[in-house]
Amino acid sequence: MTIAVLGAGSWGTTLANLLAENNPKDEVLLWAREPDVIASIKDKHENTQYLPGIKLSSRLKVTGDLKEALAKATVIVTAIPSQFLRQTAKQIAPFVKDATVVNVAKGIELKSFKRMSEVLAEELPKAKIAVLSGPNHAEEVSRKILTATVIASKDADLKMLEKLFDTEYFKVYPHDDIVGLEIAGAVKNITALATGIIAGLGMGDNATGSIVTLGLREMIRVGRHFGAREETFYGLAGIGDLVATCTSQHSRNRKAGLLIAKGMDFDAIQKEMHGMVAEGIMTCKALHEYAEKEGINLPLTAQMYSVLFEKKKLKDAIKDLKELI
Repeated sequence: MTIAVLGAGSWGTTLANLLAENNPKDEVLLWAREPDVIASIKDKHENTQYLPGIKLSSRLKVTGDLKEALAKATVIVTAIPSQFLRQTAKQIAPFVKDATVVNVAKGIELKSFKRMSEVLAEELPKAKIAVLSGPNHAEEVSRKILTATVIASKDADLKMLEKLFDTEYFKVYPHDDIVGLEIAGAVKNITALATGIIAGLGMGDNATGSIVTLGLREMIRVGRHFGAREETFYGLAGIGDLVATCTSQHSRNRKAGLLIAKGMDFDAIQKEMHGMVAEGIMTCKALHEYAEKEGINLPLTAQMYSVLFEKKKLKDAIKDLKELI
């Protein structure tokens, strides 16, 4: 079997390395855009930009050529930031036939309001689509620290995928609520932005607990709208990922919230993140616009949108949020 991993950020690199080590009989190719990242992995067996300090398997191959990466691939892992996934899917469509595509990015597409599996299904109609999600920080998985995740699909061979990904330190549980997994993974990032702001303002654990509770409530509300099962949000992909993302030092979205509390705008945050993407920012925009259109009451998302895109002062947003909930 040939496995292609598209996207050489920290998570894509971590999963590519895991797959290479866990499946010694299979070929694993990691596709990267940046020449410096490709050179680093080839020469040093390390992604010095996005995953420094982690020695990568000598079996892991890296390429900047999409056609080369996908030529023989029967399993494709997409670790592309959500707002760029459709563009990448269009690029790879000529090379993808009867393949299984596992998406690991978490977000909602702007304007279309589509989940990532829906984007992939539209652009890759012959592929079987699966979603992997959970409290899975690359910084811990890459160091083989015990982690659990869930993987869901309507038509892919979940037993095959479980075997590919499951290791002694990375436990994979099959799931059947793909909608719930994707909604949970996207919406929790908005809450993590808010908890980062709370921490940055020195408001403490009590306030953080309140925000996480509100975030879970909104996650369930959005999930019900899209037909997800409520119990999904009480599992690994829901509250498990929510708690990890809202409290961890590794969380990009929480870090972005800390930077917002310092008064940084979107451009400054992007520069400070050194190429890493806080998915919650654009997911907040997409979800708020959809909620306004559909009449879904999401006070936390609405206040985060006002702060991020309407330059609302944090003290005013917090005051209004207290009154709204």
